[in-house]
Amino acid sequence: MNVVLTPDGPLDAAATLSRYRIWGEDPVNRLGDGVFRRVVRRGNQLVPYEVRWQGSVDDPKLLLRIVGRRAAGVTDAVLSEVRQLFGLDFDLPGFYRLAKADRALAGLIEPLYGLRPTLAPTAIEMLVGSITAQQLNLAFAFTLRARLVKRYGECVRVGGDDVYAFPAPAVLARVRVASLRTMQFSTAKAVAIRGVARAMLDGGIDHAALVTADNAEIIARLTALRGIGRWTADWYMARCLGRGDVCPAGDLAVRKAFHHYYGRGRTFKEEAIRRRAAAWGPYQTLAVHYLLAGMRLSKPTVGGGT
Repeated sequence: MNVVLTPDGPLDAAATLSRYRIWGEDPVNRLGDGVFRRVVRRGNQLVPYEVRWQGSVDDPKLLLRIVGRRAAGVTDAVLSEVRQLFGLDFDLPGFYRLAKADRALAGLIEPLYGLRPTLAPTAIEMLVGSITAQQLNLAFAFTLRARLVKRYGECVRVGGDDVYAFPAPAVLARVRVASLRTMQFSTAKAVAIRGVARAMLDGGIDHAALVTADNAEIIARLTALRGIGRWTADWYMARCLGRGDVCPAGDLAVRKAFHHYYGRGRTFKEEAIRRRAAAWGPYQTLAVHYLLAGMRLSKPTVGGGT
């Protein structure tokens, strides 16, 4: 089945998806030459799809092809994922209007025009990815995540690529800590990953409920779990729920970006960063995304910034 999706506002699809290549191989999100491939999980069913793009940044079109039979609800599920993965629900034109009044952000509009944040379509992907990236070089974190996916995920052949469905919570909940240790996860990360998966099964993490919860409640619920701190909770709200009013001020890369663009010889503490970011209101997530991407224009990121 083929579907054409027209984004509202500019989209540089290649730049938006480039994060799936920056730090190494991503077996879940396969980015080829002008094509993106992924598998959506619908209960026990795995549905492969691919997305191609055409047109200019100001007039883009996404060409979606769902592989195989179309079961009830599959099209809507895939469209929802694509909207998240391409960051289509962010108000990029509104952000650009705000950014023009900010000396640092204004200079990033032209080189990064059409760049959008990608969102993790599932809570398990986001939380496991964040736990894996804690206090690690991002290239190595991607390597660990790829090992986890290839061992416990399910492989589907899509358009000549091997694409893996991210391991389901029920699978990760049964994984032995020793098995993750052999893959070079620390004991703390292994325990946290298994704990998050189990919390999703027993209702400790209810993604559907968190979608409608306020930020303070989400932070409280997530940080009650072992291995989940404010840093991870902030990224979950920004890069899984797509909340615009979030600044992961505890992230090392975010702190470096604020120091680089706004420091003037000062070092920002976490609360000072939150106060500074609050002026961006519902565009905090976009502003942080652009600052981090701006830091990568001249050199690769070596840590932080999930």
